[in-house]
Amino acid sequence: MDKQLKACVAEAIGTFVLCFLGAGSICLVAHMGSSGPGLLGVAVAHGIALSVAVSATMNVSGGHVNPAVTIGMLVTGRIRLGAAVAYILAQLAGAVIAGVAVLLIFDSFKTGDDKSVVRQVLLGTPAYNALHTSAMLATGIEAVLTFLLLFAVFGTAVDPRAPKIGGFGIGLTIAADILVGGPLTGAAMNPARTFGPGLVAALSGNMPEFWPQQAVYWIGPVLGGVAASLVYQHLILDKGTK
Repeated sequence: MDKQLKACVAEAIGTFVLCFLGAGSICLVAHMGSSGPGLLGVAVAHGIALSVAVSATMNVSGGHVNPAVTIGMLVTGRIRLGAAVAYILAQLAGAVIAGVAVLLIFDSFKTGDDKSVVRQVLLGTPAYNALHTSAMLATGIEAVLTFLLLFAVFGTAVDPRAPKIGGFGIGLTIAADILVGGPLTGAAMNPARTFGPGLVAALSGNMPEFWPQQAVYWIGPVLGGVAASLVYQHLILDKGTK
């Protein structure tokens, strides 16, 4: 198996880990109701999942596990266009498979008031309530949250001066972001995190608003990720470092 294929397999598995544990934790919290761990539990689950996924794939693919991260690496010259496209396709594939797995497990689960868990939380897919949050505001929130995530990626993994802590700092950032942005947009910070479970939810009739919301979860994370990557590359990183 060549190096590029190994990297894509690693990215698919890493993204599966994040989406499966992330979406699964949301479904389980909905099933458990007030006796469950709530928002904090969801944040911790995502944080641990991303820490493990990034640490496990870092030496194979760079541990992107997120199209926004891959695009950030692309604009700073750390990955070529062809490889970046392959990474993103692998990430989306891993996310879709995770969505299928979560649906198979939780399809028969009910909430405390006997409603479908999958329908209630859209199969654990990040989404915003259009009645309370505009698409523009949701895009801005996702951009800010992803800026913080990519800043952590560069500061703890890309920068040669970074402490050798694997994906731990990145996982902590996503957990903190969810504690703030979770109730507002679902705090995806990752187009694959929304696309995979969301597509499965839409195809199974559990998320009719999937397609209208997709632009927010691509534009916001990509803008925030690119901004953080360029800021760190040109204003913080030592000159000549790649």
